[in-house]
Amino acid sequence: MFTPYAELDALLADLVRSARRILGDTYVGAYLQGSFALGAGDLHSDCDFVIVTTTRPSGAAEAGLRALHDEIPTREGFWAGEIEGSYADTASLRTVAGLGVPWLYCDRGHRVLVNDTHCNTPHTRWILRHHGIALDGPPAASLVDEVPPAALRDEMRAALPTLLDDIATWAPLDVAWTQRYAVTACCRALYTLRTAQVASKRAALEWAVDALDPQWRPLLTQAAEDRALGWDPAQPPRPGSMAETRRFAAYAASLA
Repeated sequence: MFTPYAELDALLADLVRSARRILGDTYVGAYLQGSFALGAGDLHSDCDFVIVTTTRPSGAAEAGLRALHDEIPTREGFWAGEIEGSYADTASLRTVAGLGVPWLYCDRGHRVLVNDTHCNTPHTRWILRHHGIALDGPPAASLVDEVPPAALRDEMRAALPTLLDDIATWAPLDVAWTQRYAVTACCRALYTLRTAQVASKRAALEWAVDALDPQWRPLLTQAAEDRALGWDPAQPPRPGSMAETRRFAAYAASLA
């Protein structure tokens, strides 16, 4: 068992078998990162994977992966639409010199692979090295070097001033889920600034309740308690919560 969910484990096992068959001799291993690697994955989480290859998939291998990810979201079951991840070549994964190299990536619930840096950031690499779960292959730490603390902190310093604007490019700010996500993203960024480590969403909120100015505790508590509501595009934020979230984002940016 790699996760608390038998259906998800079965899906991941099939993904690994299929990727290994498609990639042939270029296949190295498959890993969980993100919330499940941090021990905090639940029914409101996506499941993040990284599959490592010796060379960037191309030709028949790339076509095979595209066909696989086009088909997975059409399957029955909850988790078929909740996985996302990238195919990382060993050269660009190994050192910080490869940070920001686009990898073939499939977004949550999507059916098209695109070239994207989503999984190739300091914080995703840190999770993979320190907490990555090997679904198959050698330990993740043997494939990715340590991420310098300065790289983690610089990533968050750069993200915080425009965090809300950046979120708004892919999630509507007038939805309750987005309000909660924005609060949590600020907390995770501040946690990394303070510790040069990466926490799960839940752990970052719990840390922030104790570590930040007490004026923010009602907002932080609301974001944590409402997580169980999940995604509902018709559900607006609680009255006043988005304005308070904007104040909190400005406060977080000031700490950066």
